[in-house]
Formats: sequence, structure tokens, C-alpha cells
Amino acid sequence: METLAQKITVESTVNAPITKVWEQFNAPEHVTKWCFASDDWHAPFAENDLQTGGKFKTTMAAKDGSFSFDFGGVYSNVTPESLIEYTMEDGRTVKVVFTDHNGSTTVTEIFDAEQTHSVEMQKAGWQAILDNFKKHVEEN
Repeated sequence: METLAQKITVESTVNAPITKVWEQFNAPEHVTKWCFASDDWHAPFAENDLQTGGKFKTTMAAKDGSFSFDFGGVYSNVTPESLIEYTMEDGRTVKVVFTDHNGSTTVTEIFDAEQTHSVEMQKAGWQAILDNFKKHVEEN
């Protein structure tokens, strides 16, 4: 019997219209500017085929060159300016919901926890990345 993974939720409200939020969440030229959890990391590469069945990959790397990894997956559901669902390469699933609030947009990510790191650490890391996204959108 398969056990269900614990779900973790992170959320941020971005002071920008949903069209801008959607574009900057998904366009590789924007993903490389926000998809990292701290200032000593960066995302030197991103590609995204944003459609059901499409794949994405983002390279996250320490700026000092000491470590890097690829974060990727396959989209199972894409509803423009509303919903993205995907399965990561390790089989865990993610649901990203975009909610329009007449000029601001809430982005909610719900993802399966992995077994290596604590739930608190995973939540903090994903929240930091989402906070970087909010900052990027609001400054551009």
C-alpha cells in the first residue's frame, strides 16, 4: 500500500496583475532572475514548455560553484493565468494556483514533501523562492 506524501503549502500575494505574474512565473528569462532561495545562489539556466505534457528544467547553483542541481518536471495540467500542476522528476507532485484580486495576485504552491529534509526546512526554502519571485515581479 502506497503512503500519501505530506503536503506543504506556501503562498504570497504579489502586487501586480495576474497577466504579469503569470508571464514572469513562467518565462525562462524571468525564472533565471528569481528561482533561488538565497542571495548566494542563482539560476543560470531555465527552459519551459508550458503546456500539458510539456517539460521544464531550471538549474539552481551556488554562486561560488560549489554545488548545483537541476529542478525539473512534466506538466500534467496547465490552465493559463489560473493553474499549473506538474510532477517532479522524483515523482512528487506540485499544484500552483494563481488567484486574481483586481490588481494583485496570490500565488499558492502545494507540494509533496520529500523524505530527506524536514518539513520546516522544505517550507522555508520554497517560501524563500516564492518571496524572491514576489520581489522580482514588483521591481520589474
